[in-house]
Amino acid sequence: MDGVTLWWDGWAPIVRALVVGTLGYVWIVGILRISGPRNMAKMTPFDFVLTVTLGSAFGRVLTSSDTSLATALVVFTLLVVLQWVMAFLRHRSGVVNKLVATSPVLLFHDGEFVRETMRRHRFTEADIHSAARENGLGSLEGVAAVVLQADGEFSVIEKSSMRDGASVDPFVVRS
Repeated sequence: MDGVTLWWDGWAPIVRALVVGTLGYVWIVGILRISGPRNMAKMTPFDFVLTVTLGSAFGRVLTSSDTSLATALVVFTLLVVLQWVMAFLRHRSGVVNKLVATSPVLLFHDGEFVRETMRRHRFTEADIHSAARENGLGSLEGVAAVVLQADGEFSVIEKSSMRDGASVDPFVVRS
């Protein structure tokens, strides 16, 4: 590469980036809209993989003159279709769901830290207290449960809203 192409390589790469970038962006937005809100919901590990992979593929297409627009659109569509197929299989097959799904886990329940789960997921008591504070609580005294959701968010359930506990009971480990 000589000094001239380092700073200016002509109009063709700029026009290509504008055309491919615009059409690629419109295509991605379109296929995500068609595929439904599943891909835009809170991110599970699979949604994260889709997001990172789409972003990486889009960046590669924008900066590489070796990839055609048609190939890029096929790749973008393939990634979203694979995401949809995986969601479909998870919904239809308990075996597939168990193999790939991340379940919520209970970190605090009935006034006690669930130490084994906290250790396995590398959380400290300070993390649980932080989750309580983020939910406007000054202590864990009024907390019935803290659940780590599949998307990495904490759900803090106050004792006053626990009711029958049907959303928490499946995650309680009984001795």
